[in-house]
Amino acid sequence: MKQATPRMTSAKEISKVLAMVFHSRKSTDSDKSSAMAVEIERKFLVKGTFPAGETCQMVQGYLSLDPERTVRIRIEGDKGVLAIKGRSQGISRAEYEYDVPLAEAEELLKLCLGSLVRKTRHYIPHGDHTWEVDVFEGDNEGLVSAEIELSAEDESFELPEWIGQEVSEDRRYSNAALSRSPFKDWA
Repeated sequence: MKQATPRMTSAKEISKVLAMVFHSRKSTDSDKSSAMAVEIERKFLVKGTFPAGETCQMVQGYLSLDPERTVRIRIEGDKGVLAIKGRSQGISRAEYEYDVPLAEAEELLKLCLGSLVRKTRHYIPHGDHTWEVDVFEGDNEGLVSAEIELSAEDESFELPEWIGQEVSEDRRYSNAALSRSPFKDWA
């Protein structure tokens, strides 16, 4: 079976797509959930089993993999989300997220660089936080990671017993890196 050659998306094409997405959006007070935010997140590998929680199927890809900024499109269940993230500074980085219509998200996934990342996300409350546990599929099958979002880099939190090694600053475990170099190729 002949494999398709990956299509490279130019910066001009990405800019055009982003302009269309933002131009088509109506600016209302209720639609301003995308205000400047700083994402402070720690990531760990999961060991053993974790408790059941609410789940959501996700598929995501990257329109830009520039180290200064990544542009991700994701389908979460039945909705599309566009995220623009700045360069990581330790465990923090700028993050902007925008809801996009599902049909547009499906089209944007076709423009992505690298391979798509597929996973099931489990939301597991523990202590004062909700852990997001990602069980990866496809080329990243076998990888199970857990993330916790914090309000400050030095915020304390309870580690569940199913949390293993911290990989917050190991870029191989970032979803953007997994789209270029899947877990199966280096695990």
